[in-house]
This record gives sequence, structure tokens and C-alpha cells, in this order.
Amino acid sequence: MGVESTPPAPSPKPTPDPGRAGRNLPAAIGVGLGLGVVIIGSLFWEKVLFIFVVLAAVLVAVDEMIKSLRTGGAVIPRIPVFVGTAAMLIAAYFGGPMALLVAMAGTVLATIFWRMPGGSVGFVRDTSAGVFLIGYVPLLAGFAILLVQPDADGPLRVMTFFLVVVASDVGGYVAGVLFGKHAMAPTISPKKSWEGFAGSTLFCVGAGIASVVFLLDGAWWVGAIVGAVAVVTATVGDLGESMIKRDLGIKDMSNLLPGHGGVMDRLDSLLATAPAVWLLLHLLVKG
Repeated sequence: MGVESTPPAPSPKPTPDPGRAGRNLPAAIGVGLGLGVVIIGSLFWEKVLFIFVVLAAVLVAVDEMIKSLRTGGAVIPRIPVFVGTAAMLIAAYFGGPMALLVAMAGTVLATIFWRMPGGSVGFVRDTSAGVFLIGYVPLLAGFAILLVQPDADGPLRVMTFFLVVVASDVGGYVAGVLFGKHAMAPTISPKKSWEGFAGSTLFCVGAGIASVVFLLDGAWWVGAIVGAVAVVTATVGDLGESMIKRDLGIKDMSNLLPGHGGVMDRLDSLLATAPAVWLLLHLLVKG
């Protein structure tokens, strides 16, 4: 009587290859297009709706940051930060830059006061993390709201802002996948290369020139400046968020967006670029 052999265990199903740039490209494109449709629809249907689109994204990003910072030991109260975030974005739309700063000051104070009953242990850590979060996410997002303010061309300014950041991301991805050999910051973001940065620069400056000339009726050199500045701020924003995640020992802020990670993983470049684009267009392009 023979001994029955145990059938070999089935081999595990191969996981989808995210590619050299570390993304599920079809999912990333689909999510990106969907978000683009929502943003453009809000801008050109009724631009006040743009506030609610930004507010929804920023509140999710704030929640992701609160959860992530908690892994590093910081406990940030949600209620004052959420309420303050809404107040800051609404103030930016209806009151401009000064109202945004006043709302930020109120949010910082409310966050500090809210934490006081929790005692002195960890007080500096928690409030410092809270102030960092308020300045990093809702304050910078407020400049995207300021972009849409002008009655004559507010939505087109926002479009210019999004186009240069998207161009930077796409140019960096394409050039990085095709030609990337020399790491830009291997200890921070191993997949980011100098060749990718060159692609980002080319795409971003081109998008800046095209957007300013054709959407805002401005000079080509203004668009070149906008694109050149945007590629730097977008790269710094991306690297800055990578530093936060490495410090906290996490890969993504969440897995909410297939192919992208969390909402904060998509906002990093946008947040860092919004103040620069707002200032340049405010100074160099007539509204």
C-alpha cells in the first residue's frame, strides 16, 4: 500500500506590479481623473462650491495627519482643529488673507485651551504637533481658496495652479520611470531622481507658460516663473511629507485613494505650491 503524497500548496497569486515609480498606475490615473472632474465642475458651475470640495479634502487630510501623528505619541484634539479648519477656509474666501490669519490664530488658541484639561504631561508635545498641523494643512490650503477669490478670473487661476502641479507630478513620473538613475534624496524618497526632477521642470514650466498665456492672458515669462517656482515647491512639498512619514514609520497616510495612498499623499505638493502661485499671480497678473 503506497503512501499518499501531500499535494503541493497552491502558489500565491502575484500581486500587481506597481512599476518603478511605486504606483498602481491605472488606479492612480482613474482616481486622479475623477478628482479633476469634481474640482473643475465645482469651479465652473458655482465657484463657491470649490470651498466645500477643498474643505472635504482638507478635513480628511487633517484626520489622516492626526491619526499618523498619534503613532509618534502626539495627541491632537479633533474638535477645535476641525472647526478651525472650516473657519479658516471660509474666512479666506469671504475675508481674504487677513481673515485667514485671524482664523488661524483663533484655531491655534482653541487647540491649546482644549488640551489644557488633559494635564501638563505631554502638553508641549501635543500642542506643538497641533500648531504644526494647523500651519501645514489648513493654512496652506487657504491659499488655494484665495486663488479662486477674484471675480474676473478666479477659477482660471485655480486651474493654472492645478495644471502646474499636475504637470510637475506627471513629468517627474514619466522621466523618472524612463530615465531615472541618479537618486535625488535616497534617504528620504529613494524613487525620486534628478532625471525625474528635470522632467518635472520641463513639464511644469511648459504648463505654466501655456496656462498664464492662454487662460490668464498674461506674459509668457510670468508663466515661466510660475512653473519654475512651482516645480521647486511641489518637490519640496513631496519630500517634506516623505520626511514626516519616515519619522513616523509609515508608508502612506492612509489607503483611501487606490494608487495614491491617502488624501494627504495627494495634497503634499499642492499645499506647498498654493502660497507661491497665489503670490506670483497676485503680483504679476492683473485680475
